[in-house]
Amino acid sequence: MHDATHTRRALRVLGTTLFTTLAVLLANAAPVQTALARLPGSRFVALSFGGVGLLARLGAALIVTVLVVHALREPGARRPHETAAATLRALGVAALALAALGYLDVPYRLPRTTLVGTVAVLAVLLPAWFVALDRGRNREGGTLVVGADPRQISTALEATTRPVVGYASAVSWPSGPAADRQVDTDGGDDSVATTLAEHERLGGLSRLDDLLADADVDTVVPALPHADRAEFFGILDVCRRHGVAVSVPEDHGGDVLLAADGSPERQPGFDRIDLEPWGVGARLGKRAFDVCFAALVLCATLPVLALAALAVTSEDGGPVFYTQERTTLFGDTFDVYKFRTMRPASESATPGDDGDRITRVGRLLRRTHVDELPQFWAVLRGRMSVVGPRAAWTDEEELLLAETSAWRKRWFVKPGLTGLAQLHDASSEVPKEKVRYDVEYIRRRSLALDAAIVARQLWRVLAEVGALAADACRRDD
Repeated sequence: MHDATHTRRALRVLGTTLFTTLAVLLANAAPVQTALARLPGSRFVALSFGGVGLLARLGAALIVTVLVVHALREPGARRPHETAAATLRALGVAALALAALGYLDVPYRLPRTTLVGTVAVLAVLLPAWFVALDRGRNREGGTLVVGADPRQISTALEATTRPVVGYASAVSWPSGPAADRQVDTDGGDDSVATTLAEHERLGGLSRLDDLLADADVDTVVPALPHADRAEFFGILDVCRRHGVAVSVPEDHGGDVLLAADGSPERQPGFDRIDLEPWGVGARLGKRAFDVCFAALVLCATLPVLALAALAVTSEDGGPVFYTQERTTLFGDTFDVYKFRTMRPASESATPGDDGDRITRVGRLLRRTHVDELPQFWAVLRGRMSVVGPRAAWTDEEELLLAETSAWRKRWFVKPGLTGLAQLHDASSEVPKEKVRYDVEYIRRRSLALDAAIVARQLWRVLAEVGALAADACRRDD
C-alpha cells in the first residue's frame, strides 16, 4: 500500500512540475503574449523573456505552484468533479501567491500576461491529470473492515469472501502470537485474537479518509452494532466521497437503503448499501431545478415575506423566525428557518396537534403556507431540495427512530419541502407509512415526478388559500 501511495504522490509532483513548465513556456511565447495583449479591453502588455531571465522566472513559478498545490490539494475524494474542484481551489491559491510576488515587485516574478496564460493552461491540464491518476487506480481492490469491538471485527473478517486489505479500529491491540496477547472479547476464545493477528491494522477510524485516499480499497464493511447518526453514517459519507462501496451483513440491512445488487461480485451473506440512489446527471438536473425554482419563489414572494415578518413581530413582540435543527444527507444536521407560528419556547418533539400553542398570526401563516417560504433559502444553499423526504426535527427523530429503525433510509438523499408522503397525507404520527412513501419516491425519482409533485402541491396551496379567502368573504357578508 505504501509503495503505491508514494508512487501516486510522486506522479502528482512530477505532473505538476511538467505541466507548470509547459504552461510557463507556452504563456511566454511571443504569439501567445501578442494574442493576450490584443484581447478586447485588455491591459496586458506583451513581454517575453529568454535565457537566464526565463529560467529564473520558471524556477520561481515551479517552487510556488508545486508547494502550494501539494500543500492544499490533499488526496481526497475519487469522484472526478470533486477531484477537479479540489485541484482548481489549490491552483487558485497558487495563482494568488504568484500575483502577490508581482505586487511586491519580487525579482524574477512572472509578468501579469504570463501569469494569466500560465494559470489558464494549468486550469485545464492539472485537474485532468489528477482525475486521470485517481481513475487509474486499482479498482479491483480489497475489503477494509472498520469497527471498534474486536469480536465484531473478527466476525466480519471471517465472513467476507473477498481479499482483505486490513481493518481500521479506534482501538489498537498488541501484535504477536495470540497466546501472548490480551484481547478483551467478553469471554471469547483465541479465534478472535488469531483472526486479528492475521490481518493488518491500518489505523484508527479518524484516518479513514486518508486510508481510502491511499489504499486500494473497493469495499468497506462497517463492523458496528448500530447504524448511529455520527459514526456509522459518518463512515458512509466518507465512502461516498471516495467512490468506495459499503456492504453490511444481510441481517443488518433493515436500517439502511440497499442497492438492488444482482451482480456476480456480490459477496454472499452481505448486502450493498445504495450510497447514491441517483446518478450524476439526475443530481445535477435536480440541483438546477432546485436553484431556479427557489430563486423564483423568493423573488416573487418578497413583498409577502416582508408583510409576514411585520405581522409576526407585531403580534407579541417575539422573534420573527425560529430555527430548528433538522437532518439532511447522511445524518448531518442543519438549521432551518421558518416564520414563527407558535408562542416562543412552546414546541414539543412529540408528533401531534399543536393547536393550543399556535398564535393567531401563526395560524394564518400555516393555512396559507407562508411560514414555509424562508426554507427556500436552505434550498438555495444546497442543504435541502424542493422535493424529497420532508426534513425532520432531530429531537422528533429520536422518537421516530424508536418506532422504526427504517427511518434512517430517508437519510440517503437531501430532505425536501414537500414530497410523495405529503401528497398522500402521510405524517410523522405514522412513521412506517411515511418511510414507505419516502423510499418509494427515492426509487422512482425523476424530473417529471418532481414537477408533478410540485404542481400538485401548488394546486393544493392555491385551493387552500382560495377556500380561506372565500370563508373571509362569507363572514364579511
